[in-house]
Amino acid sequence: MYTIGVDIGGMSVKVGLVDENGKIISQCREKTAPTPDEVIFKMANQIKSLIEGASLSVKDIKGIGIGCPGAVTSETGMVAFLPNLGWRDVPIAKELQKLIDLPVKISNDANVAALGEAIYGCARDYDTSVMFTLGTGVGGGIIINKKLYEGGHSRGAELGHMTLVMDGEPCTCGRNGCIECYVSATALMKQTKEEMNKNPESLMWQIVGGDINKVDGKTAFDCAKKGDKSAITVRDNYVKYLSESILNMLNIFRPDAFILGGGVSLQGRELTEPVTEYCEKFNYGYEDAPKTKILTATLGNDAGIIGAAALFNE
Repeated sequence: MYTIGVDIGGMSVKVGLVDENGKIISQCREKTAPTPDEVIFKMANQIKSLIEGASLSVKDIKGIGIGCPGAVTSETGMVAFLPNLGWRDVPIAKELQKLIDLPVKISNDANVAALGEAIYGCARDYDTSVMFTLGTGVGGGIIINKKLYEGGHSRGAELGHMTLVMDGEPCTCGRNGCIECYVSATALMKQTKEEMNKNPESLMWQIVGGDINKVDGKTAFDCAKKGDKSAITVRDNYVKYLSESILNMLNIFRPDAFILGGGVSLQGRELTEPVTEYCEKFNYGYEDAPKTKILTATLGNDAGIIGAAALFNE
């Protein structure tokens, strides 16, 4: 049996045919349409095309899993609020089933990324895991005994919006000092630019050709490797923010594994090693505390499709 995984994004909708081992057999991508009705209609056509292209029928498909940003109510298959696209109360599962007679499950995109890594990715050997996706914002996912934990009304696991710094940086959520304000890729770029403006001699200026608008999540890390003091300051501060954020999760959940996904996670061991050292040094219980493996996500750009499909593996 196969499963359909759907990854809804602000720019595109990706649909994949996934086998029982979490391998994508085929996939397609369409630009995200302006309205929910158009998105659902085009999504249905994408799904039908993949099924027919593989010489399969709906009888060969367990169901359709959907990962979607924003506030999602998985019990009812409803996208309650998707601010980037202006969606409110869209019954996506119900409407899609009118076009394709298959079961539909839906969850938040960070949740399905965490589930995909837990079932098919870097955390497949661990029963309990927690994930940060370090991108424009900070998404969170919680897996307990290989099951996705979404919290009450499937609105929990907003890990990026726990307070890290009281009365700190303003957050897009309307509060101040959230984890997202300090460990997202957006925050890292902001911290890099601030340090560059303090030190016009920094190597970071050379890396971006004198154009501060070309700063990305790699700038400080790349220059820190070359010994630039300003870049080292940015990197070390970022690692501390991230480590403290993770440490809070370890003290709450005591997971077997903690997963780092998103663009910043591509630093790999440059992140996981100092974070591991920090967490083992300051974890509640210190040397007697259970050890958590800090891992880098492995599913990459396929995490949305594979994770959405994994909703039918729970």
